[in-house]
Amino acid sequence: MTTVHHTAAVTGIGLFTPLGRTPTEVHAALLAGCGGITAPPEGHPVHGWLDHAGIAPPLDATEVLPPRETRCVDRFVLLALAAAADALADAGLTVGRDVHAERCAVVLGTGGGGLETFEEYAHRREARGRPAVSPYLLPGMLFNMAAARVAIAHGIRGYSGAPVTACAAGAQAVTEGLRLIAAGQADVVVCGGSETPLHPTIASAFTNSRALASRWDDPGMASRPFDARRNGFVLGEGSGVLVLERPDHARARGATGYAELIGWGASTDAHHPTMPRPDGEGAAAAMRAALRSARLTPADITHVNAHGTGTRLGDTAEATALREVFPGNGPSVTSTKGATGHLLGASGAVEAAFCALAVAGHAVPATRNLDVPDPACRLDHVTTARTGPQTAVLSNSFAFGGHNISLVFAPPGIPGRDISPGVTP
Repeated sequence: MTTVHHTAAVTGIGLFTPLGRTPTEVHAALLAGCGGITAPPEGHPVHGWLDHAGIAPPLDATEVLPPRETRCVDRFVLLALAAAADALADAGLTVGRDVHAERCAVVLGTGGGGLETFEEYAHRREARGRPAVSPYLLPGMLFNMAAARVAIAHGIRGYSGAPVTACAAGAQAVTEGLRLIAAGQADVVVCGGSETPLHPTIASAFTNSRALASRWDDPGMASRPFDARRNGFVLGEGSGVLVLERPDHARARGATGYAELIGWGASTDAHHPTMPRPDGEGAAAAMRAALRSARLTPADITHVNAHGTGTRLGDTAEATALREVFPGNGPSVTSTKGATGHLLGASGAVEAAFCALAVAGHAVPATRNLDVPDPACRLDHVTTARTGPQTAVLSNSFAFGGHNISLVFAPPGIPGRDISPGVTP
């Protein structure tokens, strides 16, 4: 891969997660040890299909689209529209006023796209034939429609893309944002991911593969990355969008930043369709590449937001990789999936936002439900939120197919935001 030495300022964050919607609200919830995993209520599509899930707040389609355009639009698109609008507002940036439309790009990833909407219309077709399928189905559920709708809503006329690398999709979208800025192809990139997998077919597939946490009477205890009693991940939904900006462009318009994205790394396991390499070498290769890209040494990383889903094999492989890349004491490590569940294609973008918030807030959250760390996952686990400046924070995202992405965030080179505990930006 090509090493990139350019950086991008994170000037806006938009979140739609099981922990809440605003960056300040979500960061405070993480530091307080709150969880967003619940039993799906009666009437929810996965009630009776899942015992616990990370459910994002409800969203009326008319909040993000004119009423006449809401037909058949999948929830993953709606959440992306909401998060993108919030991120641009948070950045204080209007396309066409603060950045030329053709110098603004959008990259929004997803793992499954609008599968719920597709399934709904497949059932309608089986019941009532061809006339039951809406002509609006495809523009409402295709994988690229989150990026397309955000571009339409905000007049973005530069590069657009939609990575679909499963659970690495959101992180890959953020990587693409940095690459576009580094290549001089964009001044601003709206990037992230969105995923809404909480419907019966996807729930059934993960349940039948025995990948999901089970046998927990308290839903809030089910997601427990790196814990000795973990027995699978908790399925969640949400969206995370970052506004990445060329630092001198942000400075010229007087913007403030949460953090700077200073490096990235990618690798492929080439091992198995669903299982990571047990030796963690693919994950380690991505982390080493991210360090080279950021021109840092392992000792420069103060914290890692781990992929840490709560599966036996995945957590052990990642812990092995972390010990290989960061010998000795190593950085502190958190998996925020203990609080949110696994948001699949949105997780990398949401967790990238969490890293930027950790840098801006001078505090890293604990891994929820990490009561007794698995000896095979020996690391400097954060079990109580820690405060203090973060020199550089690394975020990991790994996916089915062996896709590995690591991102590195550092304090901003432009005036920074102060979201320390108790401070409202």
